[in-house]
Amino acid sequence: MRFGLMLNEPTGPDPFADLRTAIGRAADDGFTSAWLSNIFGLDALTALAVAGSQVPGDKPGIELGTAVVPTYPRHPAALAQQAMTTNAALGGRLALGIGTSHKVVIEQMFGYSFDKPARHMKEYLDILIPATRGEHVKYTGETLRASLRLTAPGAGMPILLAALAPRMLKLAGALADGTVLWMTGPRTVAEHVAPAITAAAAEAGRKPPRIVCALPVCVTDDPDRARARANEIFSMYGQLPSYRAMLDKEGAAGPGEVAVVGDEDSVRAQLDELAGAGVTDFVASEYAERERTRAFLTGASRG
Repeated sequence: MRFGLMLNEPTGPDPFADLRTAIGRAADDGFTSAWLSNIFGLDALTALAVAGSQVPGDKPGIELGTAVVPTYPRHPAALAQQAMTTNAALGGRLALGIGTSHKVVIEQMFGYSFDKPARHMKEYLDILIPATRGEHVKYTGETLRASLRLTAPGAGMPILLAALAPRMLKLAGALADGTVLWMTGPRTVAEHVAPAITAAAAEAGRKPPRIVCALPVCVTDDPDRARARANEIFSMYGQLPSYRAMLDKEGAAGPGEVAVVGDEDSVRAQLDELAGAGVTDFVASEYAERERTRAFLTGASRG
C-alpha cells in the first residue's frame, strides 16, 4: 500500500508558495502522492499546475492528484484540455480525480440538474477518457455531445472516479483507473468497494484498479478526544447522503469512528487493516497532533 497526503488548502497571502512548500515537504517525507480538494477555494488543477511545477527539480517525482474535480460544471472536453495542460506542466505526474459532487452543490449552488448521476458519469467518461489520450472523439449521448480532437500536450494520465454507489463503482472499474474514497472505513472497502470495482475491471478485461482511500488521521494518546475532534471538524460529511451511506455501512455514527486514530501501534494496525481490505493508496488527512502524526506517517511512507 502506497502512502499519500491530503494537502491543506492554503489560506495565507501567497497560497501558491505555501502549496509549493507543502508539496516539497511531502516529497521529502517519502509520500508517493499528494492530493488537493476542489471545493470553493483554489481551482485544484490550476493550483497544482502552478505550485507543482515550481517544486525544485531535485525532488522525487511525487504524483499530484485532485480529490476531486466536480464534473457537472465542466464539459468533459474542457476538463480534458485543462487536465492535459496541467499534466504537461507537472511532467506527467497528474492523477485526475473526478466526481459528481453532491445534489445540494450541483442543484442549489450551480443550478444544474442532478438527475441520473450514473448516466451523466458514463457519458462524461465516454468523452473524457479518449479526449485525454489525444484521440478524436465523436460522441452523442442523452446529455453530452462532442466532436473534436485535443492537441494539448500532456496526454495520458490515470483517471480516478469518486465512486461509492454500485453503479459508480462499476464505472470506476470498467472505464476509469480506479476510485478515490473519502469517509469510507475498512469493512466497507473490503465488503462493498473492493469486490465491486475489482469485478468490474476484470469483466472489462482491465488491470486491477487503484483504490485510493483518504481518511482523517491523528496519532495520539487520547483517541476519544481525537475522535470527538474529528466529529467536529468533519461533521458535514456525516450529513451528505453519499458519505452518510458509507458511514452506515461501516456501522459508524459519525466521521470520528472511521478516522484513523490512536497511538503508533494502533494506527499501524488500522493501516494494515485497510491494506488487507484492498486499499492500494492510503491518503492521510492530518487534522490534530500534526507533528507526531507526520513523524509516524513519514516513517510509514518510507517503509
